[in-house]
Amino acid sequence: MHDIKAIRENPAAFDAALTRRGDEAVSSSLLALDEERRAKIAAAEAAQAAQKAAAKEVGAAKAKGDEAEFERLRALVGEKKAEVAAMQNEAKELDAKLTDALARIANLPADDVPQGADEDDNVEVNRWGTAREMDFDPVEHFEIKGVAAAMDFETAAKISGARFVMLKGAVARVHRALAQFMIDTHVDENGLTEVNSPVLVRDEAMYGTDKLPKFGEDSYQTTNGWWLVPTSEVPLTYSVAGDILEESALPIRMTAHTLCFRSEAGSAGKDTSGMLRQHQFEKVEMVSVVHPDESDNEQKRMLRCAEDLLERLGIPYRTVVLCTGDMGFGARRTFDIEAWIPGQNTYREISSVSTTGAFQARRMNARFRPADGGKPAYVHTLNGSGLAVGRCLIAVLENGQNADGSVTLPEVLAPYLGGKTTLNAEGVLV
Repeated sequence: MHDIKAIRENPAAFDAALTRRGDEAVSSSLLALDEERRAKIAAAEAAQAAQKAAAKEVGAAKAKGDEAEFERLRALVGEKKAEVAAMQNEAKELDAKLTDALARIANLPADDVPQGADEDDNVEVNRWGTAREMDFDPVEHFEIKGVAAAMDFETAAKISGARFVMLKGAVARVHRALAQFMIDTHVDENGLTEVNSPVLVRDEAMYGTDKLPKFGEDSYQTTNGWWLVPTSEVPLTYSVAGDILEESALPIRMTAHTLCFRSEAGSAGKDTSGMLRQHQFEKVEMVSVVHPDESDNEQKRMLRCAEDLLERLGIPYRTVVLCTGDMGFGARRTFDIEAWIPGQNTYREISSVSTTGAFQARRMNARFRPADGGKPAYVHTLNGSGLAVGRCLIAVLENGQNADGSVTLPEVLAPYLGGKTTLNAEGVLV
């Protein structure tokens, strides 16, 4: 959500920031609507003042016994009351219209976000690890001999349709081990508080985290109005909605491992092979609620938390800062971490770490009270994948694959796998 006062003060800067994103300049239409709204409010207030003045005169006319004047003034009061109610309703409608218009406008990019039109203009800022040299042609995760039987797309399609998978046996255990490893690292070493959060949320939570009203088609809604979360960013971030936090309570750092659901609207035919793009998947999410002065540093800290997980798993990756044309709707700045996927001979996104500034906080009215007793101000919110569990499974399996169809697993997962470090060609942990 945007501050209409800030747009009034500098409409050119607002339009320039939107233009950097490739969006249309809209300050003139917003300000025209705002002016109409404020004029209607002022007119309603003037009419209400006239109503109150006439009401006082009604009593005076009654006291004087001037029945004709009494009736005239009483009728006038009734007219003004109806006029005030009508004007107030019109002002409310205009206010709702302005709020809806503001809610559909993307967040403004930070000044240091590179200019660009799409993913080709993203800028690499870090690279770690070297792709392992294999003396055979690597295959994709679902083609690895020791994995294929345990990654059942046919049964999942029979149950649910396309873009679902049923993991079985040792592969399901490795998937679970990855999530446990991520959560344990975040809690024990990164200072995040684990949360077991709902995956069904109300309209208000989706709206407050900028998933509504513009992107409802990207998510699933139940017949009684709940939404299935696209990520636990929604419940974790919205947990502070409407709150005025003490400054001493900041930062708030949370993590959750949940199922996530996305309709993948508009992605027909894209990444249909394997489990890279699914309607249902699991993710370990990181969410931070911080003082505005700390949000940029917090984003760097969260980015390192995600990168460190890949380093411990031995997965080569590169980190890019997204350009203005490739950022998500609510992001002010986003870093994507892309893991090396040998079967595709390319890097694929495995984490996005974004700061929204006060964008989400305004939508859900989340504020903090400064320690010096000043006026409550909006917090800043950040979110990041730490990591996408299914995509991490893909990276682990493909980078660890061997010529005989077995998979060498990362040592850090051994404590979660009964000390076993290999998935053999028969799909058994040894």
